[in-house]
Parts: sequence; structure tokens; C-alpha cells
Amino acid sequence: MTLALEGALACALAVTSLALAPAFRAPVLAMPIAHPDRDALRDAGWTRSLLIWEATRAGATLLALVIAVALSLPPIPAMVAGAIAPSMAARMRADRAGRRARGATTRMLRMTEAALRSNAGVPEALRRAIGGTEDRLAVRPFAAALRAFDLGAPLDDALRRAAGATADPRVRVALDTLALGIASRLPGERAGALVAAVADRLAFHERLEEDVRARTNGLQLQVILLAGLVPALTIYLSYTVPSLGSTLGSSLGKLVLIPAAVLLEAVGILASRRAVNGVLR
Repeated sequence: MTLALEGALACALAVTSLALAPAFRAPVLAMPIAHPDRDALRDAGWTRSLLIWEATRAGATLLALVIAVALSLPPIPAMVAGAIAPSMAARMRADRAGRRARGATTRMLRMTEAALRSNAGVPEALRRAIGGTEDRLAVRPFAAALRAFDLGAPLDDALRRAAGATADPRVRVALDTLALGIASRLPGERAGALVAAVADRLAFHERLEEDVRARTNGLQLQVILLAGLVPALTIYLSYTVPSLGSTLGSSLGKLVLIPAAVLLEAVGILASRRAVNGVLR
């Protein structure tokens, strides 16, 4: 009898809650969790799903574990390295794509300037520039702004929103400057001069970046060669000096010395790259 009464009360409570649910509808707090590699994969040209990307990372982790077991190395650092390596490769490829996109953005602005000086409107000038550019990363923010404009948004607001969604600060400056020129209602000749000034600034930064990279490529190559020389000398000495080989083959070498050496070399390479990128920002 008690069980039947409890069931009846639970059923009544469920029916009452269902009936009153529309009257007490509360906003659902959406907490989207972005994948850490999503933007890098998009810029790098990855066209498959994130599930396939995670399967690729899992395969790299498993391969690193097999190699570590075969060489009697610590499995956990090897698995961490195998999981991180695909992400690092994607970010490096996205960085190269971003550098190409900056050059294409400068050429787009030159084409926009030419169209504005020929008495074309800003939307038409941007469409001509987009049509003459093949780099998808350079086209993406301008195309997004034009899509919003076609849907009824003011072009200056659309350009500002596209600037806010762009990670590259130089492209953001170009979009904000275009939005400022549109909001100021400049005539075609003055708008062309404004776009030319932005293009000159981007071209200056592009030449500066090329100069810095040309001056630092030799140093970065030396860092990488030195990082590869140390493991080569270690392998050679481990075969020629038995005491060193026994030390590296012991628990101290496998669990402390070798992981610490790999970590320090990776930190050195990443620090050199970050220093160069920090100068260019």
C-alpha cells in the first residue's frame, strides 16, 4: 500500500511539473567548450571532423607508447609527446598559412584602393578584391563582413564585428580602419587614400617580418642543430663509454636524465620561436 501511494505521488508530481514547465521556463546557460586546436586546424586547412583529429592524436600517442616500450623508455613522457606533436604540427602549419594570408591581405587592399579610385563603392570594391584573391584566410573576414552587409547590417558594423573575430592584429587594424572610413562617409578618392595608407602599413610590417626572420633563421637553425647534436653525442658515447651507457640504461637515466634532457631541448626550441614571434607582434 505504501509503495503504491509513493508511486501515485511521484506520478502526480511528474504530471504537475510537466504542466507547469512552460510557465516557469528559465534560460539555459550555454557553456560551449571550444576545442583547443579548432582555430589552428581551420587555418591549417583541416577539412575533417574533430573526432577524426582526436583519433589521429590517439594513434600518434599509441605509436609513441609502442616506440617507448620497444626502446625501454618511460611510457608517460612518450605518450605526452605523442599527444602534443600533432597539435604542434597543426599550429606551425597554421602560422605559415597566416603569414601567407597577411601578404594576400595587403594585395587585397591594393585592389580595393584601385577600385575606390575608379569611383566604385566600398562594397563593390571589396567584392572585386575578394574575387581576385585566392587565399581563403585573407578573404574570410572580408567575405564575412559582406555577407552580414547583404543580410541588412551596416557595412561599418559588419567590418567591426569581423575585426573582433579576427586573431591577427594587423588584419584587425585594416578592418577597423575601413569601418572608420565608411562611418565617416568619405568620398571615393579619400577612401582610396585611407585604404592605401593601411596597405602601406601592412606592407611595412610584412617587410619587417621578412627581415627579422631572415636575420634569425640562422640562429634558429643553430638551435635545432645543437638540439639534435646532443642526442647524437649521447648515443655515440653510450656505446663507446660503458659507464655512461649503464647510467642512461638505469632507472635514473630513463626516468630522470633522458626526460629532463628532452624537456629542456623542447623548451629551448619553443622559447626561440616565441622570442621571434614576440618581436613581430
